[in-house]
Amino acid sequence: MEDSAFSEAFLGFIHTAISSVSAAEVLLLVHRYPERWWTPVEVRAALPADVNITESSIAACLDGLRPHGVLEFDAEKRARYRAASDEHDAHVRTLAQAYNERPVTLIRMIYALRDPRIQSFADAFKIRKT
Repeated sequence: MEDSAFSEAFLGFIHTAISSVSAAEVLLLVHRYPERWWTPVEVRAALPADVNITESSIAACLDGLRPHGVLEFDAEKRARYRAASDEHDAHVRTLAQAYNERPVTLIRMIYALRDPRIQSFADAFKIRKT
């Protein structure tokens, strides 16, 4: 995976939609099975044992991802989610590739984009069109 895969659009997606590494892991699991509806209990059971996250944190991750258009919510049977097919599919694929090939870089990116001091420093180096 090349650094060019970390486009400004992808970084924007990470910044707005992915609040933590746990949220990334939940999103990747749900997107791996796009036709399946998931509850937080089912997500917890399907995640690897070394992923330390509670069902309530999973529910928070799912609720946090939904407004960004990457998950659908089943209003009839509350608390069920599945992958949404939308304009973010390419970003989710890039996220999966980064998670598998460059996990340390991805983790650093997720947390760096949450720190306003680091984000402000990075923004100072952006080339702006005039």
